[in-house]
Amino acid sequence: MSLLLKDRVWTMEAPTAKRGVYPLHGFKLGLYRLPIKLEDPLEIKSVHDGLKKAFEMDAYADRVFATYRWKEQNMKDPDSKGYEEVELSVTVEIVSGEVVDIIYQIFPIEKFGDPNWVKDYRKKADHFAKMVIDTILRNTILADKMISYLAKAEKLNHSEAIQRLEELTPLAKIVLNAKPKPTEATDEIAEDEGGEIEIPEGAKPGPIDVAYKSKMKPSTPFDANGYTIKTWGRKGTNNGILGVWGEFVSVDYDICIADGGCIEACPVGVYEWFDTPGNPASEKKPLMSKEPDCIFCLACEGVCPPQAIKIFEQK
Repeated sequence: MSLLLKDRVWTMEAPTAKRGVYPLHGFKLGLYRLPIKLEDPLEIKSVHDGLKKAFEMDAYADRVFATYRWKEQNMKDPDSKGYEEVELSVTVEIVSGEVVDIIYQIFPIEKFGDPNWVKDYRKKADHFAKMVIDTILRNTILADKMISYLAKAEKLNHSEAIQRLEELTPLAKIVLNAKPKPTEATDEIAEDEGGEIEIPEGAKPGPIDVAYKSKMKPSTPFDANGYTIKTWGRKGTNNGILGVWGEFVSVDYDICIADGGCIEACPVGVYEWFDTPGNPASEKKPLMSKEPDCIFCLACEGVCPPQAIKIFEQK
C-alpha cells in the first residue's frame, strides 16, 4: 500500500462532492491533497506527455487523467470450455491549481458486465490506483515539487528529500524518458547570489570553462530517475541560467544550442533530450541521464559546435 495514501482513503456510502467529483453510492473514493502548486500549462502538459508510454493519458482544462487497464480470466487455459476474459480499469485524476488534488474512484464490478468470477476486484483496483499515483509522483514535475516541499517542511537536504519521497511512494514504476522539466534553484541558493539575476539574450560563447568547479558554486542537483546529476552555477527561475551540469560528462547548458550532435555521436546512449523552456540558448538540452555509462571516447566533445562539453575521465 502506498504510504503516501495511508489513512487517507475513504469509502463513501452516500453522495458527496469534492472539487467537482461526485462518487455514487457504494463507490470507493481515494483522495489526497498535495501541498504543492501545478498551475503552469507547460508543467501540466509535461505530466500528461511524460507518462503516455506507461498509462492511457488524457487531459481536460486543469485536469490530467491517467488510466491503468488490466485483464482478468476465469481460468488459465483460453481454449477451455467456459473461458471468459474481461478488461478492467481504474483512472487517477490530477486536479491542478493552488494545491494538487489526486483523486480516484473504484467503480462497482457490475460496470464491467457483472463478471462475478473476478476475485479481489476492489483490492486490485485500489492497489493499481496507488501504483499509478506513486508512479506519477516519482517520474514527473511533481517529483521536483514534492522533493522541494519535503526538504523545507522536514528540514532535509536534497538527497534525504529524494529518499523520503521514495519511501512515501514504494509502488512507483520507473518510466524511462518521462523527464520533468528542470525546476528552479532552491530559494536559499537563489538568495545567496543576491539581487536580480540578469538573463542573457542568447547563448553565451564557448568553449566551456574547464575550471568551472572552482569558479562556480554547487547548485541544486537534478534527479534523473534515480541518478543524481550534479550542477554548478544554476540560478533563478524559468531555467534562465542553467550553469554546468554533470560531474565528469560536463555540459555548460548556457552555451549548448541543442544541435543534437552529442546524442547522435555517443555510442553508449549517455544523453537524451529533456525540455528547458525559458533558457535563452535553447529550450531543450541533452541530459546526461546515463552519465555513469560514459566510456570516455570524447565523441560528443569533438562534435559539439559551440564546444559546450568537457569529458573528465575518471581515474
